Amino acid sequence: MTGEEPALPAVRLHGRAPQLSRVRAWWHQPAAHRTALLVAGEPGLGRTAVLRWAARVLGAGSVGHLVAGPDARLRYQEWTPGALLRAVESGAGGVPALLCADDADQWPPADRRLLREAAERLPEAGGGLLLAAATHRPLPGELAALPVVHLDPLAPEEAAALLAEAVGETVEPSVAAELIAEGEGNPALLHALVHHLSPAALRGRSPLPRPLADAATLARAAGRALTGHDPRTAGLAALVAAATRPVGADRVDARLALRALRRLAPDAGDGPDPAPPPAVLREADGTLGFRSPLLGRTLYATAPPAGRRAAHRALAEEYAADGHRLTALLHRSWSVADGAEDAGLAARLAAEAEGKERPPLRSLAYARAVALAGHGPERATWQTRAAELALSAGDVDRARLLVAAVPEHALPAQDRGRPALVRGLATLADGPAGDAHHALLLAAALFAPAAPERAAAARLAAADAAWAAGDLAACLASLGPDTPNGPEPETAGDQRAGMRALLEGRFAPAARRLGRVREQGIAAPAAPEALLRSATAALLLGDVEAARRTGARALAGARHEGSAALVPRALEYLAYAELRAGRHAEARAHAEEGLRAALRSGQRNTAAHHHAVLALAASIEDEPHVVEEHVEAACATARSHGLAQVLTLAQWAAGRADLGRGRPLDAADRLGLLVLAGPQRGHFAVWRLAVPCFVEAAVLAGRAAEARTLLDDFADWAGFGADPQAPAQLARCQALLAPADEADALYRLALDRHTAAGGDFEHARTTLLHGKWLRRRRRPREARDRLGAAVARFARCGAGVWARQARDELRSLATPPSRPDTTALTGLTPQQRRIARHVAQGSTNRETALALSVSVRTVDYHLRRIYAALGVRSRLELARLVDEAEQPATG
Repeated sequence: MTGEEPALPAVRLHGRAPQLSRVRAWWHQPAAHRTALLVAGEPGLGRTAVLRWAARVLGAGSVGHLVAGPDARLRYQEWTPGALLRAVESGAGGVPALLCADDADQWPPADRRLLREAAERLPEAGGGLLLAAATHRPLPGELAALPVVHLDPLAPEEAAALLAEAVGETVEPSVAAELIAEGEGNPALLHALVHHLSPAALRGRSPLPRPLADAATLARAAGRALTGHDPRTAGLAALVAAATRPVGADRVDARLALRALRRLAPDAGDGPDPAPPPAVLREADGTLGFRSPLLGRTLYATAPPAGRRAAHRALAEEYAADGHRLTALLHRSWSVADGAEDAGLAARLAAEAEGKERPPLRSLAYARAVALAGHGPERATWQTRAAELALSAGDVDRARLLVAAVPEHALPAQDRGRPALVRGLATLADGPAGDAHHALLLAAALFAPAAPERAAAARLAAADAAWAAGDLAACLASLGPDTPNGPEPETAGDQRAGMRALLEGRFAPAARRLGRVREQGIAAPAAPEALLRSATAALLLGDVEAARRTGARALAGARHEGSAALVPRALEYLAYAELRAGRHAEARAHAEEGLRAALRSGQRNTAAHHHAVLALAASIEDEPHVVEEHVEAACATARSHGLAQVLTLAQWAAGRADLGRGRPLDAADRLGLLVLAGPQRGHFAVWRLAVPCFVEAAVLAGRAAEARTLLDDFADWAGFGADPQAPAQLARCQALLAPADEADALYRLALDRHTAAGGDFEHARTTLLHGKWLRRRRRPREARDRLGAAVARFARCGAGVWARQARDELRSLATPPSRPDTTALTGLTPQQRRIARHVAQGSTNRETALALSVSVRTVDYHLRRIYAALGVRSRLELARLVDEAEQPATG
């Protein structure tokens, strides 16, 4: 024990909020229940940083560090396990409340036993013991039984925040993307990569070194995890590293690895009892893999080149014997000396890569063929194919890197547009939609002379990009005229012409052409990409059942083919179909899975769509904070990448959440920007979905005149049939705006249409509004029937916040309303009383503003204050309160 307690440095941790929350909860529980807590993770994930945070934030000056030898990385009051045990047993005092033990897995067994005994008695003294251990080897028994806080790799956005802090200056975006991908969520490796690069390289002004994470950089991140290996089993660990790391696999068949090891060392595995695998490996279900991905990566990078090549030769022989021809050829290619050429092996790799293996392996094979081919004429084609397959595998960043090295002039004429197509599709998945649109138009122009069918596909993709951006003119231009200039596939022609007719308001030809695309996806086997086109057509036509079936087939096909890029897109179509059908819980399930898949594959634009779906699903539930989180996430990407469709959907979700929580003024303000005519109107194909919400909010907020301007357009939309709920919603909107003698019939018409269309949520909303209308017309028995039905329907579809509205209305029926507190009017300012009187007499906010010579915004502001001061939630309640207050004066 040194007796010194230097000041602890401030600690900032990225991406560790859940783990720190668990440590904090552990510390704040009663001391008598506080067992020791273990922070565990692979090397480089920040175990020591968590201990430093705990010492500074939780220790409050009463903190100690346990040491078991000369290696003490933390700098505050030090204790040996024996000294701690004696202090606790003697009850002499002076024992810090919080003790931190770093690298506890590396302590000698005797010290760990003393530590266990001290930990058992420490709570009696009011203290707590926080330990950290690496997981690249099995935890000792004394630690394995403790409750554990696991540290996982950082998510890309968390790694980006760490990178920005580590560099302290602007990093060129493409360099940052490479660093984040190469760092694989490991903070220590990310710091080592930054240390490895010059300031000019970080700014993109000088080339990046290759490989970016070399052996020295990886060794710096792995640290002491590289030491202490058993030389008797080191050969198997090196061979497993060679079998997994280059192909991007996590595990290898254990029997194959052992056979390959015997090729390298004939004496390995001899004897009556085969040696167990090294501690750094985990055996499960007949496979072997590293407990720490960083360690496996580092062992491979730091192995002697000759040893690596020999391991690959042995693995090639065993994979060939098992019939895995492509994997065998890949390992054969890695057995060739760096920089050597082998045109024959390159040709065999490229030929085998045309087979039915998974896209990541095929992409890797083409890239290896390029490396071995020298200056052969096939290099540009193989490099392009590697990029296309990387994109299909969901590796957007690798696809960009591969295609950037393609000399387009070296490609055959019919292939000249392929690199631009890869760049455009990669940008459409993760980048500004406008940039993607121009890249895809370039691809179409390059394809046009020699490959018109490919040009048609590129134009459709360009239209997708313009659609995402909300650029109607660009979308129409990409779709081209009804009669194409050259040949195109039948399905592509129907899709293009149908979308163009729909956008121009020619609904009959749109339904005919898009109907063909929908039927092709239902009737015939097709590739996942074609099925997604069919699902798109079904959604545009409002056939949500066909969209669900076709989307499910596309998802199954994408998973079967290993196309990680298509999986989140298929889930996106499924989620939208469920939303349109009113099945919000199913939409949420698909979107949650799609969000994870999109983030894994680097498709931030698709992830933003899933955030928008999740916001819409949460807007009917009693989860305002969830709505806000998803809206914020969706809008952050939508604004930076110009995704007008995502932005409109997210803002609609926010407005609907306001409406559900009884905030019609806020809802009307937010939704008005989306649906009212003007330059700020929402996405050209999406804003109509928000019209029913705006009409309801606008009527409650006294802006009925604005709502009436939308009915003709919405009637046209409902007549087209693209939204199954629109005809019923139209009747509901008309009822909200109709005179009292017409509203009842319109509500009943809306309910009949809901019964035909299905969907509990919209049906329940109309039922609730009708019940409110009946209650205010003094028809309590009918109102009770409607409100009770609304509660039941909202409960069935999980719409918690809306069910609460309906229950509040039912309670108002059960309890006679108390006489309003008319004296509250005296607390208003003279201006507020004038505004309240005009509104109570039926004036709109605009009419009130004109009468009082103030702005509409001033009336809106004061009306919010009036509602809050009087405790009313609608203009009807305000009118009743003003009438009651003025009766004595007029009676």
